[in-house]
Amino acid sequence: MLRGVHSLALDVKGRIAMPSKYRTLLEQLANNQLVITIDTESKCLLIYPLAEWDLIQEKISALSSFNKAARRIQRLLIGYATDADIDTAGRLLIAGPLREYAQLDKKVVLLGQGNKFELWSESLWNEARDEYIAAAGTDAAMTAELEQISL
Repeated sequence: MLRGVHSLALDVKGRIAMPSKYRTLLEQLANNQLVITIDTESKCLLIYPLAEWDLIQEKISALSSFNKAARRIQRLLIGYATDADIDTAGRLLIAGPLREYAQLDKKVVLLGQGNKFELWSESLWNEARDEYIAAAGTDAAMTAELEQISL
């Protein structure tokens, strides 16, 4: 399970050091092979272990290319998908077009989301987090499924 929030530094070559708590897990789950793509709703990146990404790409590819919304998702998610390996020093290289899309600079936030990570610019994450907190309790779109969860 990939969870937790971590403040990290992006080095001059565009690499982040994966937190040590995930290194063994990612070695076991994915042989250190990850796929990084863009999030189509927020200016952040999605980082999947390869096996998780393969399942998602299969579903996305199966969507009809005649459906405009599906085609948009196919172009963006699959088009930006980039294979990336964690190196022997535990670092992950974030490709230039991905860094540009997510507006990544020196300070970044890695956010565990169960089967994947999100990678945010620290400033964009702080803004989004504050908006999410401010909106808590005002979501009219709360589904019946979410209402059944007790924290």
